[in-house]
Amino acid sequence: MGIRSAALVMGVGAALVAGAAYAEGSPFVGRWRWNLAQSTLPAGVPAPKDVVSEISRADGQSISWSVTIVTPDDVRHVVEFQADPAGAVPQGAKTTASARMADEALQATFNGAAGQSDTQTCTVSADRTRMTCKGLMSDGQGHSASYVDVYDRM
Repeated sequence: MGIRSAALVMGVGAALVAGAAYAEGSPFVGRWRWNLAQSTLPAGVPAPKDVVSEISRADGQSISWSVTIVTPDDVRHVVEFQADPAGAVPQGAKTTASARMADEALQATFNGAAGQSDTQTCTVSADRTRMTCKGLMSDGQGHSASYVDVYDRM
């Protein structure tokens, strides 16, 4: 699926078991649907048909989320991530992820085996209805592209 797909999973995070963590006040915890109309994809990256991210934990200790991506050809992928601020955690054979909370923002980095990376910073609106993730992808060969993923709370 590639590093861009992994980053969409974050929505993220980037995107978890909503109940307890939401009660503790994390604005990131919950279910989020990707908003194509409000998002800005890098040139040449095909838009998925649908993305739903579920963040179950987002605090200073760890971040946990799952993402369901439906590709343009209707193939459905479900990816689960768990990361902590201590360092990159393997996410399958090809990707590592690290994430941390800082100043009301969720920061996540995904690294691929071939040197590609995707770094994003997500914030939640004051009314907790919209999450915006600004990111930068690199192909590991000196090319990079920025993007903005916008998610609406479900």
